[in-house]
Amino acid sequence: MGRRGSFIAAGATTATAAGLARIAYAKLRQRPPGGMQNWTRTNHRGEPVTLLEGPAVAIGATVAASLAPGLPARSRAAIAVAGAGAAAFGGYDDLAGSGDRRGFRGHIGALARGEVTTGAVKLGGIGATGLAASAISGGSAADLVINAGLVAGGANLLNLFDLRPGRAIKVAVGSAVLINALAPSDGRGAAAHGTAAPVGAALALLPEDLGERAMLGDAGANALGAMLGAAAAGSLSRPARVTLLAGITALTAASEVVSFTKVIARTPALNWLDMLGRRPVAPVSAQPGADEEAGEAGTTTRSGAVFPGRAQHFSGGKPPDPMAQNPPMPGSAPPADGGAHGQDRHGVDPATTTSARAVTPAP
Repeated sequence: MGRRGSFIAAGATTATAAGLARIAYAKLRQRPPGGMQNWTRTNHRGEPVTLLEGPAVAIGATVAASLAPGLPARSRAAIAVAGAGAAAFGGYDDLAGSGDRRGFRGHIGALARGEVTTGAVKLGGIGATGLAASAISGGSAADLVINAGLVAGGANLLNLFDLRPGRAIKVAVGSAVLINALAPSDGRGAAAHGTAAPVGAALALLPEDLGERAMLGDAGANALGAMLGAAAAGSLSRPARVTLLAGITALTAASEVVSFTKVIARTPALNWLDMLGRRPVAPVSAQPGADEEAGEAGTTTRSGAVFPGRAQHFSGGKPPDPMAQNPPMPGSAPPADGGAHGQDRHGVDPATTTSARAVTPAP
């Protein structure tokens, strides 16, 4: 397949993934597993927000990847396995997680005391998914470790950015561009084919995410990150993969002590991109500590109490996390991000100590 034909095929995969994601989203909304009440939350606008975006994105991306022309069968299988496994474990943590401990340290500490959290199950499961995808891809023992790290690390890192409407999808698209830029001349076709499915599926549901009608959740964010990691594993040289893995590791470690939200808010270009396409921020009513507690329009707490800010990411009824979901209003200090793997970093109502981006279940 020539270079032109390769990119045409990648475009076809992107379109296929987008179409499949939209179809899956429509079908899931018609017949949501377990009933719509299990997948619906209500924000302070009184609008329903569904969690079904994540499974729909994962379905569209994994099916399209498994059918993608121009990729070797092993690469197609590795990308599909990465997406399906990460989505399954992410969805489990979405729906069943308690969220009382977050980040690697929290889950490891719980395990040391004999408690197995859903987050620990997810981390272990995504790690196993990375190993499985890497084994399918093949290569030396060193490649197995590097590629597994790219899949698992990519799944975890993208979930860290699922703090605002559309942010994780924007990061996913940017990551795909980076992978294609890093690919050698003889690997650009593989990079384009490998990233096409997750990008297409994510962009198809970006309007739902930006419009506060749906959310990726762990299922969607983990799946997209894992598939991009698998795409990088199948198209980049070893030095490029090692460099990329080092960057993923550094960002993940930094997330334990540095707020990505603060960095974005204080960087004009990043803040502009982060706000692109989002609904306007609603004015915050005066209340004690309002400067510190102000957030995006639309956030409700999972207990049902309304808090200024925007509800987007699902936490499955998990307990709170410091006010990371809510961006600063003018003159206020930006809030800190939360734990290390993308859950419940969405703001807290001080009166209820409940998380905010994932919203309260609809009655």
